[in-house]
Amino acid sequence: MLRFLTAPVVAMALLLTGLSTPARAETDAQLAASWQLAWDTYRFYEILTAPLPWTGRSQVTRDIAIDINAPIAHVFDAYSNINNHIGMHSFLKRVVTHADWTENDVRYINFTAIEDIPVVAGIPISSKTHAQQRIHRNAFYYETDTWTLPNVVTHQKIIFTDLGNGTTRVTEHLTFEASILLIDFTVTNGVASHQATQAGLKTAIENGTL
Repeated sequence: MLRFLTAPVVAMALLLTGLSTPARAETDAQLAASWQLAWDTYRFYEILTAPLPWTGRSQVTRDIAIDINAPIAHVFDAYSNINNHIGMHSFLKRVVTHADWTENDVRYINFTAIEDIPVVAGIPISSKTHAQQRIHRNAFYYETDTWTLPNVVTHQKIIFTDLGNGTTRVTEHLTFEASILLIDFTVTNGVASHQATQAGLKTAIENGTL
């Protein structure tokens, strides 16, 4: 998942829009309503055409890949389960699923990822990333669209390739959309976060933890 809102950006978002402290944590029902509002308002499932100078936004695409020594079916099931990403990054604390259904052999999952990010004197601020995941298990790929304050969007397509001899290559096609003032920071930290998660999942799958 996308986890790149470090202290300076979170602090700015806190001042402008009001993130939640743990003491003011939203209920799952409130998170579901917040997810729906973001979905309807920002339409983060729509990929815009870059460049976007008239909107003050920009778009950048990056590809990252990793080889995992395990069969493709096992790698896909472990890797595509967003709950398995908890613990791969110190900020991600939980995932709240709002809807989970299958239509035309595609599994849809609407969820919010909750992260506790230390901003001042180690005091955590709760940040939330709203997302929809679409799992195409028969074709061994899935897609995820996300939205995070301050209006940062990602479009992800993760493809699994059987390399033979029990080895699987996971390739993440990542597209970032953000303000032109934040796009470089977003891409740098977003890619680094995904690479760290890839490495953590590789280790967990190969050592049998997942």
